Amino acid sequence: MQAPGAGQDFFLFYLLVHRIDGKQSSMTAPKVLVTGAGGFVGEALVFRMLVDKQFAPIAAARSLTRLQGLCPVVPFDLNDPEALPELKEVSAVVHAAARVHVMNEIASDALAEFRKVNVEGTLRLAKRAAESGVKRFIFISSIKVNGESTQPGKPFKADDTPAPADPYGVSKHEAEQGLRKLARETGMEVVIIRPPLIYGAGVKANFLSMLRWLNKGIPLPLGAVRNQRSLVAIGNLVDLVITCIDHPAAANQTFLVSDGQDLSTTEILRRLGNALGTKAWLLPLPKWLLVMAASALRKQSVAQRICGSLQVDISKNRELLGWTPPINMDEAMRQTAGHYLDAQTK
Repeated sequence: MQAPGAGQDFFLFYLLVHRIDGKQSSMTAPKVLVTGAGGFVGEALVFRMLVDKQFAPIAAARSLTRLQGLCPVVPFDLNDPEALPELKEVSAVVHAAARVHVMNEIASDALAEFRKVNVEGTLRLAKRAAESGVKRFIFISSIKVNGESTQPGKPFKADDTPAPADPYGVSKHEAEQGLRKLARETGMEVVIIRPPLIYGAGVKANFLSMLRWLNKGIPLPLGAVRNQRSLVAIGNLVDLVITCIDHPAAANQTFLVSDGQDLSTTEILRRLGNALGTKAWLLPLPKWLLVMAASALRKQSVAQRICGSLQVDISKNRELLGWTPPINMDEAMRQTAGHYLDAQTK
């Protein structure tokens, strides 16, 4: 079930109007702990559970969230070995908390910092889950475990040999390996989901920057980029996670996820402009010139994300789970743009 509206703020409004506090379903629905519940993915997942009432969410977060008073909220910090939540009577854990990929890493040993949180913290939580009798552990990983780019027409597949290229991707891969080992040793089922770029209402980072540039009418030199990129709307990612919580065929599987439609950077910007109700001013600079300029500025990784291809194959989801993305990409972009424009008027 996909609730209507502009995005996460609508979910909050819906819950408050209908006075849903989680108590109605807490006695019968399976309890699911969601880590990172104060973040983009975790919060959206908990909101969806509260609306659907199929599962009774417990939100685990480092600080106060908008979920306070809507469902049980417990403190959780991946950096703190002592801050492990109580997991008795919890049927499944969805682990969305992480030290995320950053553009300008300042740590002298970035891999060590990522490992502390994304590997050691994740496995510490998973071991507690297994000891507590949790049936299934769902890990929100990253497409960076597969690699940084694909050749056009040759998308990544869920069961490809991993090839992470940066510390963040390496840490996610190592966490996956540890989780699979734990699953073999304990019998706790593990599900791994690797999303590409996630967007939706309330999105931040690079996607938010694109919205700002387009809304201000800033000309961008990206009118002739003919790559192919897979994206995933937050609603589609959440829907797959919900499916994986109790689907028998999801046990001990790895899934990639996307909207099921790949676009060039140029087309993404054009569609976002349409969603914002404005013209995207895109200058048709050749790719070689963009790459050369990025190299001169030591921003090769930026050029790769803008000009390179990264496609994912989600056929495994359809074949094994009967899952297809429920939200159309254009509708998801309209929701994203609508939320952004609403925020500008507040």
